[in-house]
Amino acid sequence: MANNKSSKKRIEIAERNRLRNRTYKSALRTLMKRCFSACSAYGQEPGEEARAAVQASMNAAFSKIDKAVKVGVVHRNTGANQKSRLSVAVKRVLEPAAASGTGV
Repeated sequence: MANNKSSKKRIEIAERNRLRNRTYKSALRTLMKRCFSACSAYGQEPGEEARAAVQASMNAAFSKIDKAVKVGVVHRNTGANQKSRLSVAVKRVLEPAAASGTGV
């Protein structure tokens, strides 16, 4: 247990930051899962509505990742890795011929 005022304050600040970080990470994971599920839904049944849902979910996830990196919840390399995973999944679904890797 903390003995002086400054260490008690540090404990309170650490707990506050832990809770804020947890909400950011939870929202981040939710938005990423939403984007991946929108991609699979578009793969099952392509259409303009599904395409718009994929784009919207990707934009929301990118925005949340950027904010989490800016606040310091996620390291910038981790954020870049997550954005890369999302964009590869979206590209694979929206442009199957270009994303296959043949590239000739």
